[in-house]
Amino acid sequence: MRIERTLISEEEIATRIADMGAQISADYEGKDLMIVGVLKGAFMVMADLARAITIPVEFDFMAVSSYGAATQTSGVVRILKDLDTEIEGRHVLIIEDIIDSGLTLSYLIRSLRVRRPASLTIATLLRKTGIQRVPLDVAYVGFEIGEEFVVGYGLDYAGKLRNLPYIGILDESSI
Repeated sequence: MRIERTLISEEEIATRIADMGAQISADYEGKDLMIVGVLKGAFMVMADLARAITIPVEFDFMAVSSYGAATQTSGVVRILKDLDTEIEGRHVLIIEDIIDSGLTLSYLIRSLRVRRPASLTIATLLRKTGIQRVPLDVAYVGFEIGEEFVVGYGLDYAGKLRNLPYIGILDESSI
């Protein structure tokens, strides 16, 4: 597996995460905020974003799968780990690493809405443009990117390359 090129540098990520954290802090000042990381990919985004948020927050995690070892979503979503905490009446901010087709996140939102949170909002580091199959209202977007398959900063190919401190484009001829 090789990286074709760096798409977003470590420094660019840090700057944008800090900006997102400041905006989230302002938007949720005085509210009971729970941030929900979507594992495994969002763990790095969530850790850095949580440190950039200056108001008290509670954390929880969900794990869903729709890729397997593919470079495109299968459209079949499985919840592998559900929340440990009740969210009724709470302000919930879902943290994602990347939104592409929107199918997985749309399924997740429907699953969480029935639990009656006070609000349900989305933050993502990356949003791929031009390939959404379902409309999603995303409040906080780090970067808009094209259709390239990207890895690093929590994003993987077949479980590997999550540890890169930047976002790189995977050379698909190397897999």
